[in-house]
Amino acid sequence: MIPISVCMIVKNEEANIEKCLQKLAPYPYELVVVDTGSSDRTKEIALKFTEHVYDFTWIDDFSAARNFSIEKATNEWILVIDCDEFIEELDHAQIQELISKYPESIGQLTRKNICYDSNHDTLYTTDLVERLFHRKYYHYEGRIHEQVVRMDHSMPSAFEIPLSILHTGYTGTQENLTAKAERNIRLLLLDLQDNPEDPYTYFQLGESYMLQNDYESAYTYFDKGLFLDVDESLEYVKRMVVSYGYCLLHTNRIEQAASLSGVYDAFCNNADYLFLMGNIFLRLMRNEEALAMFLKATQTEEHFDEGTNSHRAFHNIGCIYEAYGLHDEAIAYYKKAGDYPLSVERLLRLQEKKGVSS
Repeated sequence: MIPISVCMIVKNEEANIEKCLQKLAPYPYELVVVDTGSSDRTKEIALKFTEHVYDFTWIDDFSAARNFSIEKATNEWILVIDCDEFIEELDHAQIQELISKYPESIGQLTRKNICYDSNHDTLYTTDLVERLFHRKYYHYEGRIHEQVVRMDHSMPSAFEIPLSILHTGYTGTQENLTAKAERNIRLLLLDLQDNPEDPYTYFQLGESYMLQNDYESAYTYFDKGLFLDVDESLEYVKRMVVSYGYCLLHTNRIEQAASLSGVYDAFCNNADYLFLMGNIFLRLMRNEEALAMFLKATQTEEHFDEGTNSHRAFHNIGCIYEAYGLHDEAIAYYKKAGDYPLSVERLLRLQEKKGVSS
């Protein structure tokens, strides 16, 4: 068996750390916990699960803390987990096979994020995150939203691992989310001073401003980031295009948003982009084009946000058919949306109008 160390950095996580470590406890992993200045019971709870609990003086640098935790591990293979991430599924035997097969690559786990949309309704997004690697080849770089990079700065290869986690870091109060965003922005701006040509930093700045509902500032940073040389195949670039589009809608730059149809060929395999374009065309009252985008989204597998290729797209299709007076078609699509509350409401109204029982 190839031994693995789970490394995490923590601060004031007494509400999460016990549940997180309980989820990890059944597996044969060394647990390394680095505390960056807790004033609650975080360390006390961590010591119930592992003796490898260390202090690190916070220096406004997440990578420094991450790399310190890696130094404290006794194993070569490192798995990074945060306290607000809880294991849902993990196949240890298959992970062993994969790291034997790809000794110099990075393992990507599946992260399901709980967050809120602009109406404060619960929204789930999914992404792949690089978290499993051999410390001989990799370390962290970046003050904030730190990334795993090869020490020789060559391009790494990645493989998916059978590990999924539930991330609750964006479910706090608006006050806590705003404070988190302000901290992130401060550190990201420092990173930007060091590397003003890094589109990933512009992406994260835009996302942080969106967390504060400051769409004008978010637009500014997304716009600058996309003006740089970006790789359209990268996940964060796809996300940046979609977030940029919604910022354009929120700031009433509707014609500029419509120009995103010019990158259709590059992003048409992503349901989030198609769903965005459907919403843009709706704002422009180009309903036929909106309908085509939503229909294609329902046939597209790749997506980040829950519902962009299923219930949310079905709902919007139903709304368009209803607006055209095609009530049978609208009812069919509202039913396809399942228990999506907006569709349930419209379905009941239409069925009452047609005299059809639910």
